[in-house]
Amino acid sequence: MLKDVVFVEPMADYRIHLRFEDGLEGIVDVAKLVLFKGVFTPLNNVSEFVKVRVNTDLGIVEWDCGADLDPDVLYAVVSGIPIPNYDLIPVP
Repeated sequence: MLKDVVFVEPMADYRIHLRFEDGLEGIVDVAKLVLFKGVFTPLNNVSEFVKVRVNTDLGIVEWDCGADLDPDVLYAVVSGIPIPNYDLIPVP
């Protein structure tokens, strides 16, 4: 899949509006994707959550606290297309 995020806008109730490089747009409820613990703890504070931005070098959504979201997961949520399940090849 690997589609870069090119736009993000914070919304109410821990949601973000996204646009991907192929033009797909949608809204993701971040609270349904992550627990606000560990690196995500600062995002409990709405004033920190709204500082979301796109890292244009990596095509990901990130925050100052070091938290980021995988663009493949976000694309799957917005598009409704599940992430492929690749079987791991055992190493001898």
